Amino acid sequence: MKIDTKSISLNDKYPPSEPCSCEICRSYCIRPGWWTVEEARRAIDAGYGSRMMLEVSPDLSFGVLSPAFKGCEGNFALQEYADSGCNFLKDGLCELHGTGFEPLECLYCHHSRRGMGQKCHEDIEKDWHTLKGQLLIKNWIDIINNNHASGEL
Repeated sequence: MKIDTKSISLNDKYPPSEPCSCEICRSYCIRPGWWTVEEARRAIDAGYGSRMMLEVSPDLSFGVLSPAFKGCEGNFALQEYADSGCNFLKDGLCELHGTGFEPLECLYCHHSRRGMGQKCHEDIEKDWHTLKGQLLIKNWIDIINNNHASGEL
C-alpha cells in the first residue's frame, strides 16, 4: 500500500529529534534553521516578526522567513552578518527552546540524522515556494515597514 506523502505534514514527516548539546547539534544554532510557512505565521502572531530576516533564493524566485542573524533583524539576510549566529542564541542556549516556536529545521536536525537535513531543508523550501509563503512574506514586510514608520524598530 502506497502512502500519499503529499497529505503528510512536514511536521509529521520530520519529527523532532531528541535534545542534544553535542558540538554537532549546537553547530546548527549558528546558522538559523527555517520555519515552515505555518510556523512562521504563528511566530509572527506571537510577536517574533521583528527578530526574523528574509532570505531570498539565488534566482530571486521566492523568499523564506527565518530567525535572523544577530544584527540582521527585520531585514534581508545579509552575508556580512552570517558569522554572527542566530539572534535567538543566548549564552549557548536557544531562547525558542520549549516555547513551541522552534523552526522545524532546528528541531529535526541532529547528529543521528546525518544527510537527512538537506531533504528537510528542500521540503521546507518547497513550502515557501508557494502563494501562501509569498503572501506571508508580503504581510511580514508590511508589518516591518509599519514598525519602522512608527519607530518601534
